[in-house]
Amino acid sequence: MASTTALPATGSGLIVSFGEMLIDFVPTVSGVSLAEAPGFLKAPGSAPANVAIAVSRLGGKSAFVGKSAFVGKRGDDEFGHMLAGILKENNVVADGIAFVTLRADGECEFMFYGNPSADMLLKPEDLNLDLIRSNADDGSEKITFGLGDTLYRMDDGSTISLNQKSTCSSRATSIWEKADVIKVSDNELEFLTGSDKIDYASALSLWHPNLKLLLVTLGEHGSRYYTKKFHGQVDGFRVDTVDTTGAGDSFVGALLCKIVDDHSILEDEARLRDVIKFANACGAITTIKKGAIPALPAEHEALKLINGA
Repeated sequence: MASTTALPATGSGLIVSFGEMLIDFVPTVSGVSLAEAPGFLKAPGSAPANVAIAVSRLGGKSAFVGKSAFVGKRGDDEFGHMLAGILKENNVVADGIAFVTLRADGECEFMFYGNPSADMLLKPEDLNLDLIRSNADDGSEKITFGLGDTLYRMDDGSTISLNQKSTCSSRATSIWEKADVIKVSDNELEFLTGSDKIDYASALSLWHPNLKLLLVTLGEHGSRYYTKKFHGQVDGFRVDTVDTTGAGDSFVGALLCKIVDDHSILEDEARLRDVIKFANACGAITTIKKGAIPALPAEHEALKLINGA
């Protein structure tokens, strides 16, 4: 299906990420185990922070929310202060330490460190809803955040987006009943369904009545989308992949900043395909550098890739 529409503008609505922020330690050489790595580079990240910064890089309005102002839960140490500074530098404002190694194909493997790390200290009461509301321009902001097996819905018509993690237990699927938009990878879909098939039937097995959009990312092959009225696939972009860390988060940030002001896009297949194509491009660009945050693109970079320049 060829697109005949224009890419929607980045919205002005507030997109809020809630959770941990951490530091990935990336080996200085790829294709080796953690034990074999000669050294590591510090690469700040985590899904909530990556999404927040991805939105900001694309010109959107984002926040990383927690107990104090717009600062999420972070360790009270030098790494924690460094992470808070990175969010501030990227016009967001925060957590834990993780070691990540890259396989020869660019895929990442994680080992977490910390007892307890900041995400383990995160509690529901850390979420400052009044602060979110006071920073809203009107009552139509679309806000996304989650904590463990709990998702919070604002009472102003906000939308929840869930980026499911394959490492969590199957009981986490209960979160889905509160989410309007869900993004999983092909591997995560297989994990959650117990099937090795990435097809319409598998996707629909995870459907719930309140869900508006289910997205399945397929790496370089693009992504599939499922709504109540239509479904399809948008091809991806072939790039020289170095590190896949943060690609899915970049995809989510790109998607959210384009639909945050206009949910009717979710019911318009042509416009939705344009947004997904843009999100695919952002995800692809994020894989050409090591680390997530340094590789998150600006909009002009994604448009350049889309236009083949």
